[in-house]
Amino acid sequence: MVLESLNILKLEEHPKKMLILGFIYSTLGLFVSLLIFGKYSSLAGIFITSIPLIIAMNRIFELEEGKDKLIHEERFLIKEHTKVLSFFIFTFIGMTSAYILWFTVLPSNTINNAFSSQIETIGYVTGKSIDATGYVSNASAQLRPILYNNLKVLIFCIVLSFVYGSGAVFVLTWNASVIGVAAGNTFRTILSKSANYTHSVFIYNYFKTFPIGFGYALHGIPEIAAYFSGALAGGIISVAVVNHDYKTKEFRHIVIDSIDLIILSIALLITAGIIEVYITPMIL
Repeated sequence: MVLESLNILKLEEHPKKMLILGFIYSTLGLFVSLLIFGKYSSLAGIFITSIPLIIAMNRIFELEEGKDKLIHEERFLIKEHTKVLSFFIFTFIGMTSAYILWFTVLPSNTINNAFSSQIETIGYVTGKSIDATGYVSNASAQLRPILYNNLKVLIFCIVLSFVYGSGAVFVLTWNASVIGVAAGNTFRTILSKSANYTHSVFIYNYFKTFPIGFGYALHGIPEIAAYFSGALAGGIISVAVVNHDYKTKEFRHIVIDSIDLIILSIALLITAGIIEVYITPMIL
């Protein structure tokens, strides 16, 4: 596999390259699942996309656990972890961009097969029912259910990373697809309503969709940073346990660092929830 030959240390220093890889793997996962699994492809595509990313995440956990044992200054550790979070955030942005693109441009029947589970989830969490035509039945977003749902996702990320190592990759890929469908539906709605207008009006509406993408990114980036921070915390402890580092004096420092990452992730989730409820609607 390609990821087996990647130099994770170099990619950590240049995380923007993961944006392209995230886009490529999501696109491949989507179309391979459509080709093989048909109407069941909405979940199969998530697993196919996640599999190659597991290798990268396992290596990242090992590297960060090693840093915890060597570095005992919290400010240096946070700086090092920030590099890894950038690595995963760019991967996530690449995956989300792929899902936005394909939800926007693919035919309605294909979308209903490829994203049926994501469409259903969006309706359950936000009270909005959408379909491939871009129809939206709106209900005002509430901060409490959004925070409750996001905290559940965070707990899953921590637990899966601890128990399965890189198991959180599946949760994070799933969230990339859900955000991609939500944003792609907005783009698709605007463009479909402009299809019968003049060429100049269509172009105007096309460029009007870019601030909408910014609106989703405004709360999406801190939200996904929170998930990755939690996944990193669980993964670091998982590696320490597997390597029997709990028998060493460094284990206490590893646990404290992981707790700091979890606290950071909760703070990011609260910030993202406030932005999503009170700021993003004004942009959209």
